[in-house]
Amino acid sequence: MRPTAVLAGLSLLAALASLPSIASDALPEPTGDVPLMEEQAEAAGLAHAYRGPWEYFVGGGAASFDCNGDRLPELFIAGGKEPARFYLNRSTAGGALRFEETALGLDRDDLENVLGAYALDIDDDAQLDLVLLRVGENLILKGAPDCGFEKANRHFAFDGGKAWTTAFSATWEEGRRFPTLAFGNYVDRHAPGSPWGTCHDNDLYRPAGTETADYSGRMALRPGFCALSMLFTDWNRSGTPALRITNDRHYYRGGEEQLWRVDPGRPARPYRKSEGWQHLTIWGMGIAEGDLDGDGFPEYALTSMGDTKLQKLSEEADTDEPTYVDIAFDKGATAHRPYASDDLKPSTGWHSEFADFNNDGLLDLFIAKGNVERMPDFAAVDPDNLLLGQWDGSFIEAGHLAGINLPTKGRGAVVEDFNADGMLDLLVVNREQNVTLFRNRGARVAFGARPMGNFLAVELSQPGPNRNAVGALVSVKAGNNTYNRTVQVGGGHASGHAGFVHVGLGTAERAQVRVKWPDGEWSAPYRVFANNFVLIGREANAARYWYPPEADDTITPSDKGDAWQASDAQ
Repeated sequence: MRPTAVLAGLSLLAALASLPSIASDALPEPTGDVPLMEEQAEAAGLAHAYRGPWEYFVGGGAASFDCNGDRLPELFIAGGKEPARFYLNRSTAGGALRFEETALGLDRDDLENVLGAYALDIDDDAQLDLVLLRVGENLILKGAPDCGFEKANRHFAFDGGKAWTTAFSATWEEGRRFPTLAFGNYVDRHAPGSPWGTCHDNDLYRPAGTETADYSGRMALRPGFCALSMLFTDWNRSGTPALRITNDRHYYRGGEEQLWRVDPGRPARPYRKSEGWQHLTIWGMGIAEGDLDGDGFPEYALTSMGDTKLQKLSEEADTDEPTYVDIAFDKGATAHRPYASDDLKPSTGWHSEFADFNNDGLLDLFIAKGNVERMPDFAAVDPDNLLLGQWDGSFIEAGHLAGINLPTKGRGAVVEDFNADGMLDLLVVNREQNVTLFRNRGARVAFGARPMGNFLAVELSQPGPNRNAVGALVSVKAGNNTYNRTVQVGGGHASGHAGFVHVGLGTAERAQVRVKWPDGEWSAPYRVFANNFVLIGREANAARYWYPPEADDTITPSDKGDAWQASDAQ
């Protein structure tokens, strides 16, 4: 998106003018704990910024994943025109965040022009690989033990193309050993009249039916409307994920938000109005999925310039009709203006992600914010949002209370427990500024911080294919509440994470966990104690606890202890 040609923003200003001002001194106080987020990037060893000309006004993502077996997530951070950087996680359990920059042994040219990254095991070898989204050729880096990576496009028969790629998602289709890969592309820079009305087609790569991962077949998802995020999502719990794409209306003509039907063995096609899909045009930047009310069906937060959309499946829709209603205003989740000033200009939202930052059992919503690049009709100082979920189903802004209200230009982000203390930390990639790394210190109080609610972290595994159970549903029941999480690759803004699934439990001391595996089979229920890291293997007789190593423990942590399986569950 260029800083010029912002006439479209004028109509948006008029539309938002009637909404109330939300200066931080007038914001309502959230009930429950507010997490104290302490910025520690420099102290933790992270010195990196996302930079570059207009191709890099978008993107700016990161991927977190464990690649050395200690179950502490490493970081790969895009750099735009600067080389991307990789950091080993040297944090200790419950201690200070520490990262060590490590060379990947790749050519500098391959690490430049990177907009984002996602981790997944493509070739079923139990090692996470990396997909790099780039201006130019996209790359697949094949993972090896101890965080080794090698360029593997030829190995996978993958043509990375020459597009401007800004989005990615992956799923395992029924009967496939290897994942289906979707790439979202932005403006076709080489088309006549670019950038106006020249959105590039998106790409779908289905693996060939061979013993090795072969991605020589490419299907164009046409039309493309300048995608900035995409996510394979089982929106109606049918067992067959569809591909949701959020698009930037700044450049398309006649476009809209999209949901593609991706049935096994059939060409992908977009859902039509006659099937219930409603026309929606926004400056789509990021997608977050979360089951906010525990009914089993996901809601979606779509960031944009101006108000965020929060979509819920219509109660009047049939099971095969993707008809959504926007509940953002009713739930207090529009996040349409900066909350830290009286600036009436609209915000610019990028990465969005649902997570339970205060472990109270309610999903919160993080939104990375930042002006595109000196766009005068939008807020110049636009701090990130932390919308805390409330028990009445609404959200209340707490970014200023938590301490994340910095004057940065956020883009992508990772919400992750980097030091295995059961509290979610936050990395934000900023344009032309150093990344910000917020350590979650616990509940904010006058004298500092105190412990928050209980938590559970669940790691899934199954025999190949799809060893990390992408597409599985983790259902946690604690007391009268049920919390659902889905294992996914994609969404956000050019950023993703692989590893433990985090669930806040509030005051509950025990929980029951069930897993709906990607093929639709449910696991037996497991009763586990709170404040534990739980490993659930599909073929194991019982779940296990994993205990993070202490600060002075130098051994590689092993899987210790069995959680006990419920014998009376049905």
